Amino acid sequence: MKASELKKGMIIQEGGEYFVVIEMDHKTPGNLRAIYQATLKSLINPKTVNRRYSPSDMVDKAELDSKKVQYLFHDHAGFHFMDMETYETLTISDELVGDAKNYLKENLAAELLYHEHRPLAVELPASVDLKVIESAPGIRGDTSGKAMKPAKVETGLIVNVPLFVEEGEIIKVDTRTNDYLGRA
Repeated sequence: MKASELKKGMIIQEGGEYFVVIEMDHKTPGNLRAIYQATLKSLINPKTVNRRYSPSDMVDKAELDSKKVQYLFHDHAGFHFMDMETYETLTISDELVGDAKNYLKENLAAELLYHEHRPLAVELPASVDLKVIESAPGIRGDTSGKAMKPAKVETGLIVNVPLFVEEGEIIKVDTRTNDYLGRA
């Protein structure tokens, strides 16, 4: 696929390694040709690299095996998932789960991505429903623009929500951008 089709969260293969796209910036410096600045995190080694691509450059999207799993709980050993086909319990390390931990709640369906029978990443649904547990009351007044306030959800994640959202409400959160999508 072309580099212009890369999006945050995609997994690509480059030089025998697998990388997840952490950031993707489109830059057009002056009268020059456009470039894509990508920040990639290796799924095998603990390293982060920056790459520049022209819009016509080709990148290889990773072909990984996946298993449907259900999140169970977290303890000192790691995150526990249940394989939906075999009902076997799988324990995944905190490092491997990464930022996905901010969206994991009991019974959430997800996918584990594998390469050669080794788990590489947890792939979440595009959005999840989370309960607001802590939020300041909305302040009336300067609301000429899109007024937002921080709210803490049940997983500990802080999300910017509109002023009308109150504690105890269930909201829909985008797992790729951490944005408020609406009430659930």
